[in-house]
Amino acid sequence: MAALTLAAMAVGFGWLPSAHQDFSAGGVWDSICRAAGVPSSWGAKDSQRGAPAVASNVILLPEMTRTASTAAVGRGATLALNCTMCHGMKGMSRSDAPNLAGQYPEVIMKQLADYKSGKRGSPIMAALSKNLSDENIKDLAAYYASLPKARTAPTMYDESLPALVRVGAPMRNIAPCISCHGGVDQKLGAPWLEGMPKDYLVQQLQLFKKGERRNDGQLQMRNVANAMTAEEIDAVATFYARKALPVRE
Repeated sequence: MAALTLAAMAVGFGWLPSAHQDFSAGGVWDSICRAAGVPSSWGAKDSQRGAPAVASNVILLPEMTRTASTAAVGRGATLALNCTMCHGMKGMSRSDAPNLAGQYPEVIMKQLADYKSGKRGSPIMAALSKNLSDENIKDLAAYYASLPKARTAPTMYDESLPALVRVGAPMRNIAPCISCHGGVDQKLGAPWLEGMPKDYLVQQLQLFKKGERRNDGQLQMRNVANAMTAEEIDAVATFYARKALPVRE
């Protein structure tokens, strides 16, 4: 019985977990947790636990996703003339700023409100957003949401996708990217990432990882990015930026 027990433990805690391509257990405890179906660690590092769990004043509501009126889109187009230097004439950036064309309206509303309130840091965006009214923010969101997205195919579930994009890393408390960021599903307030500039995606993941960007409710992105390696950050950013085609303006 003792020999059978030891053999079963070796298979369950060692051989079977290591057969998976994404196996990254760092010791006996990681192997036990993986076999038991629970993460070996939870949440951010201690250095981030003191950070505010809720770092945004924005309450995301389903009505924020409703199609706006033509008048709102027109007003937003006029306001967006102040945004073209970084975000492009048609919402497609040539300066590693985020592409806004076709972005979900509630995402733009939230981020502009967070810049305005100081919940998300950027000297340029703070200056541009400080005088925007709530109506201005809604109009800008309506305009950018009305523009065609980058010429990419939405990411759907496929075995060829990177592991973190497709299934995440449950034992490290990392959810699949596609479960929130479009393709398979979209969580209210989670941005569309297809065709985003790679350098921008890398920068934002690094800021979340360091705890320097804190406008994610309940540390959602900080917890995910904290568990990612530099190689994984680069791979995810490369994947989402991979299909972007040159845009002629």
